[in-house]
Amino acid sequence: MSQSSIESKVENLLEKVITDLGYDLYDVKYEKEGKDYYLRIIIDKPEGIDINDCEKVNNHINDILDEADYIKEQYFLEVSSPGIERILRKEKHFVSQIGKEILVKLFKPIEKQKELIGTLEEYNNNEITIKLDDKSIKINLKDIAIAKTIFNW
Repeated sequence: MSQSSIESKVENLLEKVITDLGYDLYDVKYEKEGKDYYLRIIIDKPEGIDINDCEKVNNHINDILDEADYIKEQYFLEVSSPGIERILRKEKHFVSQIGKEILVKLFKPIEKQKELIGTLEEYNNNEITIKLDDKSIKINLKDIAIAKTIFNW
């Protein structure tokens, strides 16, 4: 089963459970780091996430994941918050940030730049539009290495 397929199945399995606990399922990531696999469940709520929230969700989903048995390899389960500077991967992530400043790192340069900081104007059909100073640029999501929110300290 592919990485994105596992992420999608786990998200579908857990979304209602996590919502019923009072949290938003922000993202699911299944990643290999070195020889180890990690299933990362990223949760959120308006007032922020603390260690007790992570423990509560972990305790509720552990048996559900074991019973579903989507992942054949041994893996580490991590439950965490999206943090202050949030990775934007899904439509709902981009839509929630329209009108806000974001950082976009590209696989290949656009106008000789691989890193752009601008205001997210639009998300439409796997494409974003960001405003840079005096111009707007459309970027296909497949050309984005990473997109994230910016927190100005």
